[in-house]
Amino acid sequence: MMPARPQDDALDTGPRKAAHGTERLCAATGTVRPVDDMLRFVVSPEGTAVPDLKRRLPGRGVWVTATRSALGQAIARKAFARSFKRDVRTTPDLVQTTERMLERAALDALAIAYKAGRVVVGFAKVEAALLHDNAAALVHASDAAPDGVRKLDSAARRNREDHRPVAVVDAFASAQLDLAMGRSNVVHAALLGGPESRTFLARAARLERFRTGTVVSDR
Repeated sequence: MMPARPQDDALDTGPRKAAHGTERLCAATGTVRPVDDMLRFVVSPEGTAVPDLKRRLPGRGVWVTATRSALGQAIARKAFARSFKRDVRTTPDLVQTTERMLERAALDALAIAYKAGRVVVGFAKVEAALLHDNAAALVHASDAAPDGVRKLDSAARRNREDHRPVAVVDAFASAQLDLAMGRSNVVHAALLGGPESRTFLARAARLERFRTGTVVSDR
């Protein structure tokens, strides 16, 4: 099947589920990219550009490459007003608001994975998951002690029988992990395989890419 052709402008025809491989024109950079690498924005009833992370908000939408730099360019170049062909306001903290929404979406997915039994917590349990080769990813608090991070990263590399890298997520502070999982002192965690874990990793990768322009790393 041929991939869907990109639209000839950054404005879509309304909320709908974009098929895998669909491409859109970035309103900020003028480049055509897959929708999975982009964020959709719509105009609120108050005339303000707002992010539509789930691509469900009503009205026509504009697409921007999902990075801080691209969104900053869109704001600086007044790309929303130009694409929507109307007066569209952007709040001074639109970049920060978008980042917080991406962060919240990832933490919500982590909470679901934890409730589904796809997350083990604590240094010893994480190390055991790595030893038995059933950890799909490692989560380190961003404020974790370097020694613990180093030991578990080393265990991940040492214990993978098939030499496949383990994804590592270190985008969240311990307090954020505590809130997501409803427990205290979460510093290290391991994600077991399953759809809930894949959803979290996809959202964490999107957040990492927004912040840095790169995907979440394997170590």
